[in-house]
Amino acid sequence: MPKVMELDQVVVWDGNMAACQAMRQAQIDVVAAYPITPSTPIVQNYGTFVSNGYIDGEFLLVESEHAAMSACVGAAAAGGRVATATSSQGFALMVEVLYQASGMRLPIVLNLVNRALASPLNIHGDHSDMYLGRDAGWINLCAMNPQDAYDLNLLAFKIAEDMRVRIPVIVNQDGFLCSHTAQNVRPLSDDQAYSFIGEYKEKNSLFNFEHPATYGAQAEEEWHYEHKAQLHNALMHSQAVIEEAFSAFKALTNREHKIVETYDMEDAEVAIFALGTTAESARVAAKTARKNGIKAGVVSVKVFRPFPYALVGEALKRTKAVGIMDKSLPAGAMGALFNEVGAALYQVPDSARPVLSNYIYGLGERDITQVDLVEIFKELDSNAKAGKLTHATQQFIGLRGPKLSFY
Repeated sequence: MPKVMELDQVVVWDGNMAACQAMRQAQIDVVAAYPITPSTPIVQNYGTFVSNGYIDGEFLLVESEHAAMSACVGAAAAGGRVATATSSQGFALMVEVLYQASGMRLPIVLNLVNRALASPLNIHGDHSDMYLGRDAGWINLCAMNPQDAYDLNLLAFKIAEDMRVRIPVIVNQDGFLCSHTAQNVRPLSDDQAYSFIGEYKEKNSLFNFEHPATYGAQAEEEWHYEHKAQLHNALMHSQAVIEEAFSAFKALTNREHKIVETYDMEDAEVAIFALGTTAESARVAAKTARKNGIKAGVVSVKVFRPFPYALVGEALKRTKAVGIMDKSLPAGAMGALFNEVGAALYQVPDSARPVLSNYIYGLGERDITQVDLVEIFKELDSNAKAGKLTHATQQFIGLRGPKLSFY
């Protein structure tokens, strides 16, 4: 039996420590990992927990991130609770195997500490890797702070392993801004956390010889389509299970997580839509904007996949102008988040549909300041009053050199 770690009611953890403590409490059977900045402390600290007797499970250090996810797939198929962590180029190397994990319906939990993708090489945070994996068939949760990183990891195991879901889950957190930023966190006791997640329930285990299962089978045009449609259907209907898990977590901790998080949206005429730590920064800017007479609000999502189209549309349908913040390179298109939010609002009647604008920011962790965010609210207010865009649809915030505009 693993040793119990006695934790204070309030601890000071960064996002990486919060994530690996939740992993420790989940009593994972196998963690296979290859370290990469800025997620390295997750597996480094986890290895320390193993060495000190706090974990009764296997910790595998492999030769690459591709091998790490491959080992996770094998361990999960064998019937174990499995997790890992990575970032950026390591995640890119994993991507091939991500599709294996979701296609085989293996409830693996992956901590993705978001970081820019090369080239040029950059170790700091943006959402390029998050968007790279958005269509891989995994549920995606998004943390705003270290408390979220802890809570969402516990929730990830509960959601992934639910027999109505059985889909792997990625827990995203912003590199350095969350992963290396220490804040107060209120953890559960080891017993509370494990009881909340529950005992692991096997399904189609390779070691269940009474009910043999096949993994990695080939399915050409006769059945490939049906497999993928079934996965998509399960993803789209996992929202009900996610809401159940969020509700159960609130009952246990009095901490409320919502699929769509809103701030000062009751009477908001303009809103910023952002993910991760930027959503919290935008809330501060919204307070400043309101002091200047602008009815400003903020909307974010804790669940990026399955994307909650109906809930996002409901949250924004009374606004007049919305600025969607994309922390990644759009690569010849509007930002990925802009396209998702635009689709969510497409069902809103034309007369009530807000004016949308796309702000690209923070690539390679270029600072987004309060001055920038307040200025965005001012631009959105101008759009609301004019009933149309008063600037280019897509803008690059904080970019050095000539101003870029393509739309």
